[in-house]
Amino acid sequence: MPPKTGASFNAQAFLDSSGVARNVVEYRRGETIFSQGDSGDHVLYLQKGGVKLSVLSKAGRQAVVAMLGPGEFFGEGCLAGQTVRMGSATASMNSTILRVEKSQMERVLHEQHAMSDRFIAHMLARNIRIEEDLIDQLFNSSEKRLARTLLLLARYGKHDKPVRTVPAVSQETLAEIIGTTRSRVNFFMKKFQRLGFIDYSDGLKVNNSLLTVVLHD
Repeated sequence: MPPKTGASFNAQAFLDSSGVARNVVEYRRGETIFSQGDSGDHVLYLQKGGVKLSVLSKAGRQAVVAMLGPGEFFGEGCLAGQTVRMGSATASMNSTILRVEKSQMERVLHEQHAMSDRFIAHMLARNIRIEEDLIDQLFNSSEKRLARTLLLLARYGKHDKPVRTVPAVSQETLAEIIGTTRSRVNFFMKKFQRLGFIDYSDGLKVNNSLLTVVLHD
């Protein structure tokens, strides 16, 4: 019997039990999962690790769209008629990813209501995140955008317990996410460290006091 829907719904367990042919792929840090322009014929589910989603403009400028963590779907554009990938996906750390063919995912979503509810909730949350990112880019300073990005990477605001240690991410990548230069990121990171908002004693750790930067007008 499939798991019940709700806050504790386990998408991984459901995918394992819903008759979906398993195609689990391991990726090393920095390895390309798919590239912009590739054929879009499957949905991916991140079991373990991290994924960076990015887009490349015609002028050759790259922008990071999102940093994903375990339990998140991506590549779902193929379900909405996107025949090619609109961006690229790269493993930000060693990752385990479940690939589900488009036709199988469509069948599961039509037949299994719990999975459909979970997926719709995921899509709505993703759309809200995109809207928040757009507002952030339009109205907030680069310092606030960096603080918000670090908090999101540390999973503050998620339903599960926050992970205060941020996955390995370069200052160049942070600059691409928030739309500024590496030197500005370096300046603010040093400021955050000096104020005790972050520390590097055992990897990059984010303290909840960093929220004051985001909430400050």
